[in-house]
Amino acid sequence: MKKGIHPAYKHSTVTCTTCGSVFETGSTMGDIKVDTCSHCHPFYTGNQRIVLNDGRIDRFNKKLEKSKAAKEGK
Repeated sequence: MKKGIHPAYKHSTVTCTTCGSVFETGSTMGDIKVDTCSHCHPFYTGNQRIVLNDGRIDRFNKKLEKSKAAKEGK
């Protein structure tokens, strides 16, 4: 390999902003902050978090319920 063209590989600390978990890894970047990690992500934990933002499907279902209620009230 050519010398002087590769970035410096060093120990980095990864910090999760959601659960506060900290672990070390190797990277060319410095310290890394992530939103979710394997300790708090629903895919790995099996626990589903409640999402506060209404999605398109939720808004559609609310409109559908209102229209059904309006038809039943006639």
